Amino acid sequence: MLLRMCGRKHTCLSGRMEADSLQGPGTMDDNVDGENQFEPYLNYLRKELDNQDPILIIGIIVALAVIVITFVFLKYFVSSKTVRSSLLLVGLCDSGKTLLYSRLVSGQYKRTQTSITDSSAPYKAKNDKGSIWTLIDLPGHDSLRPQYLEKFKSSARAFVFVVDSAIFQKEVRDVAEFLYFLLTDSVVSRTAPSLVVACNKQDITMAKSAKLIQQQLEKELNTLRVTHSAALSAQDGSLAGGAVFLGRKGRDFEFSQLPMGVEFVECSARGGGEEGGADIDGLERILSKL
Repeated sequence: MLLRMCGRKHTCLSGRMEADSLQGPGTMDDNVDGENQFEPYLNYLRKELDNQDPILIIGIIVALAVIVITFVFLKYFVSSKTVRSSLLLVGLCDSGKTLLYSRLVSGQYKRTQTSITDSSAPYKAKNDKGSIWTLIDLPGHDSLRPQYLEKFKSSARAFVFVVDSAIFQKEVRDVAEFLYFLLTDSVVSRTAPSLVVACNKQDITMAKSAKLIQQQLEKELNTLRVTHSAALSAQDGSLAGGAVFLGRKGRDFEFSQLPMGVEFVECSARGGGEEGGADIDGLERILSKL
């Protein structure tokens, strides 16, 4: 009797195992049903696409491409603005750059000497935002200027070009040469940082006004542009050495033709000397708007 019961159990178990092995953990019918669930949606999507005007579809694709390109451009533009956070003090030797640097950073008068390397410090603009820039004083010696400009020009939000107003008539050619070199640089032309020409040493009696300095620089730069025209090496107006054409062809040069904003301002870093304050309010107002 016991043997018969065991035999029956063995037969039942064998039958169940065969059925389970044939059915498997997930049946083919279940897979087919899963695929069939999406079939109506796919057919509907194909039908809708077939019924649409091809021109409309192309228009949608173009619109999406424009959105993507605009987003990428804005991201690059914003990031480039963020990176360019330096204010570069440039100019000839003895123009008063280092003292002006000290006045802007600390408000203090300091005795200075000709710089042979760069100096940098945070500068807090006098505006509601409390913007903080990196103020960098670059050496003014003609043998050092190119290497320091190459180092910092890509980060420039603005150039503060310091001019000695008291002896400007003697230095006008050298000032214009340096300014021409700066303004025709391909990187400076592309990034277009602001240009502030600080007409320093206005406390001296014989100092020239900002308006006169602007007029004479425009004339001198126009002359330099003519003498450098022989160096043109490309039809697009680019000059030898990676420079660009200054201003507009066929017209006398004016600062208003430049791709960047340009302002001339009178100032005096020395002011009243050790005891008195500097006259740099006009310059700081311009820097506060950057």
